[in-house]
Amino acid sequence: MKNCTTFAGMHELSIAQSIVELAEEQAAKRRASGVEEVEIEIGRLAGVESQTLRFALQSAVKNTMLEKAHIVCHDIDGEGRCGDCDATFAMPELFTPCPRCGSYAVRLIRGKELRLKSIIINK
Repeated sequence: MKNCTTFAGMHELSIAQSIVELAEEQAAKRRASGVEEVEIEIGRLAGVESQTLRFALQSAVKNTMLEKAHIVCHDIDGEGRCGDCDATFAMPELFTPCPRCGSYAVRLIRGKELRLKSIIINK
C-alpha cells in the first residue's frame, strides 16, 4: 500500500507544479513582480487528494513568484442528476445511485473539477 501513497503524492506534486507554472506564466504575461494569491477549486471526486495537493503546493512554490502567495483551496462536493427521474442530489462517491428512484443513470454535475479559479498579482 505504501507504493499507492507514494504514487498519489507524486500525482499531486505534478499537479502542484503545473499550477505554479500556469500562475507564473500568467503573471509574467502581465509583467507582475509576484503573485499575491492563488485560488483553486478541487472536486472531491476528481481523483486528487486535497490535503496532499495542499502539502505539495507548499513545496512547489519555493523559489517561485508564488513563494509568498496566499493559496486558497476550495473543496467542491459531488453532485449528480438522475437521468430517469431528474432528481439532483449529493454524491459522496462516483457511481452513487439516485436516492429517489435507485437508478444508476446519473450524470455528475459537480465534484470532478480541478480548476485554477483566480490569480491575484502584484504589479
